[in-house]
Amino acid sequence: MKRLIKVFEYDKFYPEEHSLPDSFNDALENFRASKSDFPYYELIKNGIRFCNYVGVIQIGNVTIEVLPKIDKEIEDKDIWQKILIDMLKQSGAIQTDTPSSSNLQLKSNSILDIYIELFIFQCESLLHNGLIKRYRKTEGNKNALKGTLNFGKHIQQNLVHKERFFVNYNTYDDNHLLNQILLKTLKLLYTISHSAQLSSRIGSLLLNFPELPDVKVTDATFEKIEFDRKSASYKSAIDLALLLLLNYHPDVTQGRKNVLALMFDMNVLWEKWVLCRLKKFAPDGINITGQAHEIFWSPSTGNGGSKTLRPDIRIEMGEEVIILDTKWKLPKDGRPSDDDLKQMFAYNLRFGAKRSILVYPGRKPSYAGQFFDAAHGSCELYFLDVVKDGKLVGDGVWDLLKAIEKI
Repeated sequence: MKRLIKVFEYDKFYPEEHSLPDSFNDALENFRASKSDFPYYELIKNGIRFCNYVGVIQIGNVTIEVLPKIDKEIEDKDIWQKILIDMLKQSGAIQTDTPSSSNLQLKSNSILDIYIELFIFQCESLLHNGLIKRYRKTEGNKNALKGTLNFGKHIQQNLVHKERFFVNYNTYDDNHLLNQILLKTLKLLYTISHSAQLSSRIGSLLLNFPELPDVKVTDATFEKIEFDRKSASYKSAIDLALLLLLNYHPDVTQGRKNVLALMFDMNVLWEKWVLCRLKKFAPDGINITGQAHEIFWSPSTGNGGSKTLRPDIRIEMGEEVIILDTKWKLPKDGRPSDDDLKQMFAYNLRFGAKRSILVYPGRKPSYAGQFFDAAHGSCELYFLDVVKDGKLVGDGVWDLLKAIEKI
């Protein structure tokens, strides 16, 4: 029986409370043990405790959606699911702004279904316009001389059959890496999709897709792909294939508890969302960049690499520099931690900024504080209200921009 379970970040999850068998807890433990650096959840007695990653984990027929939560007054998980989906869209983690997806209706009960539907839509568009073909090198025993004669294999195989030629030649067809990746992804999605409607569309695509050999994919497979003018239309589909294929972990023991995990660091997602909203609404004359970096420390002996400072957002207004660092948390008692303040002090010092701003989510009043020496500037706490009437809103970004412009 297919099930969808919604939980919040940092929640504890006990499979027994959801009438899930012991094998489900074993699958969670095996998935955790499969990676040395595992950030999604921690093991506790008879269950797990989620960390600051949100998204979806599908194990067999059970899908667990891990949702963000920063406002204790809103307990409705459906509201937080919608907020997460909108944040993924607006930060670019879900690409819905391409011409081919302009008519896509992303109305789904599952975050995973959105990614599956996007990939299906991209494949349908590619098939409609015609899959691209490429030349590939091949060889074979032919009845006519075609290409170049492979003399060694020709002598080996055709001593008796004088009428044949073992040749190397180029074939122009749709059997190439890009199409092989798309087909592999479609076959995967057909086995894991919990939506009858989406499964039907995938089945239709598989019927119309050419028969191609299976391809083993790794990070290196995608790194070597280069897009040109002819293959540019494949990029969105290949990006989605990368996300789906490389986050799929088949159960090699029993084959029934395969795991697909599409999880996002909530701190990174918050940073990207704030950056995208600021860039969208910023007036002319304000230059906004993300992840600017400067060298902070270099070894004098030449051993090892340098250390850099990398604030989330750097804003330039003429000669003025303002540093923003986003934090997806509620500071205790509304006061910044010592580590956060030390970090902002270092940013001010290294980037020549007179102002730095810690951007938290929430509705508390914002305020500023001065470092011990006025020459090192100030650090402000800004609480960005992003939830209104159960929806993700960017109204607070306007207020943040107004606060930034007041120099």
